[in-house]
Amino acid sequence: MIDVRRMQILRAVVGSGSVTAAAARLGYTPSAVSQQVATLEKEAGIALLERVGRGVRPTAAGLLLTEHAAAIGRQVAEAETALADLREGRTGRLSVRYFATVGAPLVAPALARLRRDRPGVRVELRLTGSSDPLPEVARGEADLALVVRPHEGSVDGVRLEHLLDDPYRAVLPKGHPLATRRVVDLAELADEPWVRSEWPGPCLDAVVDACAAAGFRPDFVVDSEDYATAQGFVAAGLGIGMIPLTGLRSPHPGVVVRKVRRPEPVRAVHAAVRDTAPDTPALRGLLDALRDAAVQ
Repeated sequence: MIDVRRMQILRAVVGSGSVTAAAARLGYTPSAVSQQVATLEKEAGIALLERVGRGVRPTAAGLLLTEHAAAIGRQVAEAETALADLREGRTGRLSVRYFATVGAPLVAPALARLRRDRPGVRVELRLTGSSDPLPEVARGEADLALVVRPHEGSVDGVRLEHLLDDPYRAVLPKGHPLATRRVVDLAELADEPWVRSEWPGPCLDAVVDACAAAGFRPDFVVDSEDYATAQGFVAAGLGIGMIPLTGLRSPHPGVVVRKVRRPEPVRAVHAAVRDTAPDTPALRGLLDALRDAAVQ
């Protein structure tokens, strides 16, 4: 097998025109350079240099290896540059999972900042819907996911970093007896029919747990898969709803939105990353951008 390092020594000899000049350029002794070239000739099975006066010139085989050594040198230099770009966060690829209601307030401004600060970083963005993205993060199939969980910390090898608390609001049909109130006690909604606007999971748990603390369990009479549809059911008078503030960016004209207290249901939004994930500049930059977006 031909040694790549010796090929570069041959390239230096050919480029310098003599063993002595190449040795000075490389910081070796002339005898060490001669030995390396002799070993390379044995590996190649053919003469690589011929003497011309006080110098040397490459044979056809020597010229061939010199050309390949130059190509390898360029590829190594390109690899080193690409590695430095990746190490410094100038390039890279991130796979991100998110749920719909944090898209506009968190994900969009965070990605806009990341694109501005690190334009060479590519982001694969995927909406999770009702699926739990934590297993994907744990397996390394996603670099970061936005999730709703009660507490920050570590769960099954995934680190949760708190971004924001998203309070729920009561959504009432216009004309409802409580619509004239600015703030509604949660217990006042105990006897109402409810429109469920959440998939079973942490988001719905935040509402059900708050209702339990107020002394009742909501009577869900209509199921909905999204907040816009839920508002339509509420506007039609089929029940009242409970929707987080980030899901009320476009309230239905047929509903009123009121604060809730005693207690106020709140869902906690976290960024989830693998515990063992490398602390790359790209991932760190995205986390910083998400934190800044959360406080806007």
